[in-house]
Amino acid sequence: MPPGKYGMQEEWEKEGDQGILMDFLLPTGIFLKFPVSRNDTIKSIKKMVWRNARSEALFSGLGDPDAYVFTCINQTAEREELEEESRRINDVRPFMCVLRLVAREGDRVEKLTNTQISLLIGKGLHEFEAQKNHEVNEFRTKMRTFCEEKAQERQMLPWQQWMEYSFPCDLEPCCSPPMSGSMKSKSTKKIFINVKFEACDESFMLQQDPQDFPVALMRSALKKKATVFRSVRQEPEDYTLQVNGRWEFIYGKHPLCQFKYIFSCLRNGQNPHLTMVDHTTISKYQEEQGRMCSQVYKSRSLSRPPPLPLKKQNTSSLWSINEPFYINLVQGSRVNADEGMKLVVQAGLFHGSELLCKVVTSPEVAVSSEPLWDQNLEFDINVADLPRMSRLCFALYAVIEKAKKPRGTKKKNKKADCPIAWVNTMVFDYKDQLKTGEFLLSTWPSVPDDKGDLLNPMGTVEKNPNVDSAAGLLIRFHNIRPHPLYYPPLDKISDVEKNGDAGIPTKEEYMKLKEIMDNKNYTEFFEDEKELLWKLRTEVRNHYPESLSKLLLITKWNKREDVVQMVSLLRKWPDLPAIHALELLDYSFPDPAVRSFTIRCLRKLSDDELLQYLIQLVQVLKYESYLDCDLTTFLLERALSNWRIGHFLFWHLRSEIHVASVSLRFGLILEAYCRGNIHHIKLLTKQNEALGKMKALSDFVKSGSQKMTVDDLKLCIRQESYLEALSDLLSPLNPSIVLSEICADKCRFMDSKMKPLWLLYKNPQAQGDMVGIIFKNGDDLRQDMLTLQMIQLMENLWKKEGLDLRMIPYACLSTGNKMGLIEVVKNSDTIANIQRNSSNSAATAAFNKDALLNWLKSKNPEDKLDQAIEEFTLSCAGYCVATYVLGIGDRHNDNIMIRETGQLFHIDFGHFLGNFKRKLGINRERVPFILTYDFVHVIQQGRTNNSEKFERFREYCERAYKILCRNGTLFVNLFAMMKAAGLPELTSFKDIQYLKDSLALGKSEEEALKNFKVKFNEALRESWKTKVNWMMHSLAKDNRP
Repeated sequence: MPPGKYGMQEEWEKEGDQGILMDFLLPTGIFLKFPVSRNDTIKSIKKMVWRNARSEALFSGLGDPDAYVFTCINQTAEREELEEESRRINDVRPFMCVLRLVAREGDRVEKLTNTQISLLIGKGLHEFEAQKNHEVNEFRTKMRTFCEEKAQERQMLPWQQWMEYSFPCDLEPCCSPPMSGSMKSKSTKKIFINVKFEACDESFMLQQDPQDFPVALMRSALKKKATVFRSVRQEPEDYTLQVNGRWEFIYGKHPLCQFKYIFSCLRNGQNPHLTMVDHTTISKYQEEQGRMCSQVYKSRSLSRPPPLPLKKQNTSSLWSINEPFYINLVQGSRVNADEGMKLVVQAGLFHGSELLCKVVTSPEVAVSSEPLWDQNLEFDINVADLPRMSRLCFALYAVIEKAKKPRGTKKKNKKADCPIAWVNTMVFDYKDQLKTGEFLLSTWPSVPDDKGDLLNPMGTVEKNPNVDSAAGLLIRFHNIRPHPLYYPPLDKISDVEKNGDAGIPTKEEYMKLKEIMDNKNYTEFFEDEKELLWKLRTEVRNHYPESLSKLLLITKWNKREDVVQMVSLLRKWPDLPAIHALELLDYSFPDPAVRSFTIRCLRKLSDDELLQYLIQLVQVLKYESYLDCDLTTFLLERALSNWRIGHFLFWHLRSEIHVASVSLRFGLILEAYCRGNIHHIKLLTKQNEALGKMKALSDFVKSGSQKMTVDDLKLCIRQESYLEALSDLLSPLNPSIVLSEICADKCRFMDSKMKPLWLLYKNPQAQGDMVGIIFKNGDDLRQDMLTLQMIQLMENLWKKEGLDLRMIPYACLSTGNKMGLIEVVKNSDTIANIQRNSSNSAATAAFNKDALLNWLKSKNPEDKLDQAIEEFTLSCAGYCVATYVLGIGDRHNDNIMIRETGQLFHIDFGHFLGNFKRKLGINRERVPFILTYDFVHVIQQGRTNNSEKFERFREYCERAYKILCRNGTLFVNLFAMMKAAGLPELTSFKDIQYLKDSLALGKSEEEALKNFKVKFNEALRESWKTKVNWMMHSLAKDNRP
């Protein structure tokens, strides 16, 4: 066939509402052809088919439309049943314009749910079945049962507890009301709250103490209602308070001012608007969800077969085998390398990051697409000493033949001549059994310029799913005994083996142990220190339990006696605070006992804390060796007990479904979550459809051959299919916020490289301004998301210590491959725009020190100015410290913004951990943080001698920095967990060293503060360099007419 475009792809991509001529094949053998609109739903097309078929032969043979379903060939050349009949034909996009009508088979409810889940998670459930993999099947069955049971438990909850799941309270970290003006007057001042009753237009303005609980406000509202309407007094227990126009409720034993919504209203000088909702309304929501779930579960329980009885088979304990472990390297397939080279395979046995014995290298063979080795690779370790999580890592590489090597090439360079591929596999299967038989491992391509190790123990143990293009390695595990060998359960070991030779320390040993434990920066140990730590392991447990990771790192995992002792010691280990436990989820600690201990510690996390660390917890799933693990169950359990956690867990997993190495694991967890929350599928599908339309709009804007205008974009949004998809959804950035009506007139795209879309929504029920979101397509938002998460965490830590630095950690969410959403911070502008608009020339704009202060004066008349300057001072201190600690680079006046209230904030975090932009090899940003004289000018209220204000600013900075240093371990652990994400600027421990240095880990508070003061003074001294930098940036960006 000649090359070209086949199928209907181009037709579907056309904009507008033109008709498309379609063919319909009926089960009666009749063929119909008629035009349909591309915006027609499958349901309406089915009605048309019935209308047209009436005049044809054999119509009486058709029967009820619900007994049939359309099938088509989709864009991936697979047959698809169109169970979800509310979809438009334009969204289905059949490969050819042919729909075939077939009789429904099987359970319709189950099929419809499966279709909805497949469309939502971006992966067909049939792909899981096609794996024909016992581990996948068992995991799906177990998780489905687990999640469905959770859903049924949830439906049995009383309405108040059900609310805690569906609408968890959104609270500030501490309950002090926001301060403005003098502290005394504020603490006693009452707040005004507008309250109305549902289905009633009347509203009351009530005065309430900010420290009162919601029940007091409800009592006041009911009292007022009884007085005004002369009605019978009702009890507040029958009601709850809803934020107008949002899926957010105010309830429970928390002061009113601790609710984020009320806190932000007070801060912005607005009155909160709430609605009294009767508990029967909440119960109706609960019943509706219960109905949806029970339909699915009922249809399934009828079709579920009984479990098969387990067969008893002969097995042996692995520990009885004192023979060396070896495998057979059979051959390769689809290997691509230059003909003049030789192929070599390197194999290593790892436990986490630790090599268990010497690496083994195969003989060299001539290059061919199917090289044959048929060679035993023997490892210097006995089968009995293999730890449970042994991981076999392979690297395939090519070397230049010795004769052809240029003279002077050192021998040790030989191995790194040309890395081709790597692959990892576990030595034991998911049932603790030592693997036997042949395995074809499809490999992952190596990074060609990677000068590091060829083996990649941190990489996945999944095979590459792109089997047709990936190089393959065929290996054989030997049958050491005629029956299976199992890793023995460690609870059956005698106490003698468990206790070992833990000794009583001498005074010198104890002092040495204290020195090792007190050093927070310790990761490398000398042999004598390792021996001491091991000898005094019970002392470590009793006196330094949070140093468990150090003990695990020095444990000899290739010695079964030590492993037994470590695991039994762990059983009596006191639970660690979550901050220390997080570090144990790193790939260096794969042992199942360690991982289940870690999850036991993490169970103590509150929902808010769990949300704060969720990004990292999803990333470390990539280190898990088997599908069924404690971390997965823990995350699903918490996601199914708190709807907000469920929402963000869904998006963090869904945004990486395109990544081949995690696609199976993440897809299976997403499927399990959907099974346990049938109701949520509909809401998430709506968000997914909206994002699909945003991507289509973005592609439309970016691909325009002629210059696209904002009017073209507005015209596109006004189409029926776009308006419908982009309205009435919950914001993926914050599922409490309803994006009701998109305002096409106010939407635009920005003129930066990726042409982000700027979309505005209005909500008739909610008071206040419009809600704005930015859709980015083409940029990886994960680094921004991580940086903003850290700024949010810093703000929480500061607030807990009574320091509110008025930060703006705006919402940011990666939703797919290089795409995502960012919250618009309203009433704000960039420093660059403010400077440009106050100056006639771009060159002098950056040097105009009065520009900022004049702008603030224009936005904050008279008495408001002092408050705005205070907001500026606080936020400037917060961002100075945050950008210094996180090493945020590429700071110029276009990515520092200021709100009209005075709050300064940073945007666009393309570089962090000290990865600053370099020009001509010189570090262009030498300043540790941005503190220019026009910032100081505002802080000093425009007076050069106002040192008192400046000293207060310095004090804020120092106090904020000290609080972060005290929590340094938490930041280091969270960044270390993100190594799994594969961000270009965060791949190794070297990147994290920047953070350890900036937080002065292992130093005293005095030393840390002394170092910070030096940096602070340096920033002030060097601020003229920032000015020059900004001037260069302004000249480059000056695109004023």
